[in-house]
Amino acid sequence: MGFEKPSLKGRALRLLAQREHSRAELQRKLAAHEEAPGELARALDELQAKGFIDEQRVIESVLHRRAARLGASRVRQELQAKGLQPEAVAQAVGTLRASEFERAREVWRKKFGQAPGDASAWARQARFLVARGFDPAVVRRVIGAGGHDDAPGDAS
Repeated sequence: MGFEKPSLKGRALRLLAQREHSRAELQRKLAAHEEAPGELARALDELQAKGFIDEQRVIESVLHRRAARLGASRVRQELQAKGLQPEAVAQAVGTLRASEFERAREVWRKKFGQAPGDASAWARQARFLVARGFDPAVVRRVIGAGGHDDAPGDAS
């Protein structure tokens, strides 16, 4: 006796059990398994109506998992890649911008812990933080302040 193929809804629930997924992500991941036109849309509509697919939970999940280590621009890229509503993404990123300096300072402190000794070290530290999506102006403040917010000439 062979095993029956899991339904689209079953596949979607298995993905949702691993982590929150947006509707667009599920659509992308499950499209190859759709046997009849409209079948996937109906399954996703049903899951969304029952609250299994919730874009706000997806946003909160990404913020919870990634915000401590990434800057607002990298988090925005991740949220956009999930096919979420632009207004919801903009609102989430706006809340992150308020804590950008503190988050960047903590990432810098864990990785480097001390002010760069020369221009090469400064550039390496700056590249590290910018690659993680922190705003260049914030990066300059963090590195220039040596992780403190009270550096001379700090324009904030």
